[in-house]
Amino acid sequence: MHIEPSILSADFANLGRDIEMLNGSKAYAIHLDIMDGSFVPNISFGFPVVKAVADTARLSMDAHLMVVHPERWFDTLIGLGVKTISFHLEAAGCRTMQHIRYLKKKGVKVGVAIDPDVPVKKLFKYIGKADFFLIMSVFAGFGGQKFIYESIDRVSELKAEIDRRNADTEIQVDGGVGTGNASVLKEAGAGNIVAGSAVFKAENPLAVIDELSAI
Repeated sequence: MHIEPSILSADFANLGRDIEMLNGSKAYAIHLDIMDGSFVPNISFGFPVVKAVADTARLSMDAHLMVVHPERWFDTLIGLGVKTISFHLEAAGCRTMQHIRYLKKKGVKVGVAIDPDVPVKKLFKYIGKADFFLIMSVFAGFGGQKFIYESIDRVSELKAEIDRRNADTEIQVDGGVGTGNASVLKEAGAGNIVAGSAVFKAENPLAVIDELSAI
């Protein structure tokens, strides 16, 4: 399974150290949770921090935009070397397909994200168009929340429709994911998980990444 440690849970006073640790790990990518204080109540970090990560990272960067106008972030993130960008269906609305086309034209892997209270069926029209879907297993905007177990059924429902259409679309899950629930998420159809606290709050983050990657 692909593992993306979220630096939202990293030690920002020692961010360079934590990025170097990830560089030497089995992590698939570095996950950037970007919040604007409008779409979600909190503000996480902006372009200067992304640039600082980019200057040190040898892994690819995956930006999850929890922002009101995701299109305002696209070009700068791409310029900083971000290769994967997801934005929320709730924020993009009728512009979702426009955003997908734009990012694909720029050579970016694009995902569409939804919060736990958005029906999974709303993603069906983008199967085969988006590269992946991000199923939030907590509500966007806060790190360290408890995993919502109904998310497993949501992943299964989405995976079944992807398979029915024989599409090559990945499912990513973010929120409260760790060694205790990663296996069941894989069985449900997830191929990529985001882990923040599970990695950075562990006594041995590299061992946790190894364990999750082996699932």
